[in-house]
Amino acid sequence: MKPFVCHLVAFLVVVVWGSTFVFTKLLLLAGLSPAHIFTLRFIIAYAALLCIAACRRPFRWFANNIRDELLMVGLGLAGGSLYFLAENAAMYYTTTTNTSLIVCLCPLFAALFISLFYKEERLRGIQIAGSLLAAVGVAIVELNGHFVLHLSPMGDTLAFVACICWACYSLLMIPASKRYNTLFITRKLFFYGLLTMIPYYIMYPEWPSLETLLEPQTLVELLFLGAIASTLCYYLWGWVIRNLGAVVATNYVYFNPVVTIVCAWVVLNEHITPWFLLGTALILVGMYFADKKKRHIA
Repeated sequence: MKPFVCHLVAFLVVVVWGSTFVFTKLLLLAGLSPAHIFTLRFIIAYAALLCIAACRRPFRWFANNIRDELLMVGLGLAGGSLYFLAENAAMYYTTTTNTSLIVCLCPLFAALFISLFYKEERLRGIQIAGSLLAAVGVAIVELNGHFVLHLSPMGDTLAFVACICWACYSLLMIPASKRYNTLFITRKLFFYGLLTMIPYYIMYPEWPSLETLLEPQTLVELLFLGAIASTLCYYLWGWVIRNLGAVVATNYVYFNPVVTIVCAWVVLNEHITPWFLLGTALILVGMYFADKKKRHIA
């Protein structure tokens, strides 16, 4: 039962993360920048987790040593500020399709990095084939029958940086989850994600008006991104990585574009095409084989 629950939680987290595209787009239309959205959602998340942690004993501010504290800084950069800034900046220079397609390949790089550092996580041939099949499925879903990519060196490079950031985040979560509980790791991730945004605001100090931020619809969207997509989902994602392993958990990122398109179909009345159905089927089959080793052991 436990493996099933872990897989279900991983899928639900990705469903929420895939739906954030719609909420982020609505906030952008309301006048917030990508950096503002990231900062506000992380402030909400950090405040919520700080309150939860304060109610528990023992409460701790820092990791056991400087090395582990630097590990938390790395998580804040890779899974927070640097990832979001690179991904959002990429969209200014290249298409959303290119950005999403490149970023969603992070499971391949995560599996590569993890297999280099952890022998027990090395993939077998069938798992590699499954990951590649799922990646092909993502490409079909994203391109939606229009097999033309508009290359942009700057934008595509930034998207690749975001992809590598998330792969590094998955790698760093392995030693962190072995030494600290999920609540502490997630809280530190948000703290250092915010702290490492300071250089950005030194260069770009503009901030949206209080009137814009207090709009009821804006508040609801920010609360969803901060409380649900960040506080709850990052915490659950740490729990999933602890129980399923970083490689298997990260493979669920392949579902992100599927969820995004379904949400766009429901909210924005965009069409579901046969290419989408084919790509989704390939993602499902690919993930089954990518998880083959775990299923065999269980």
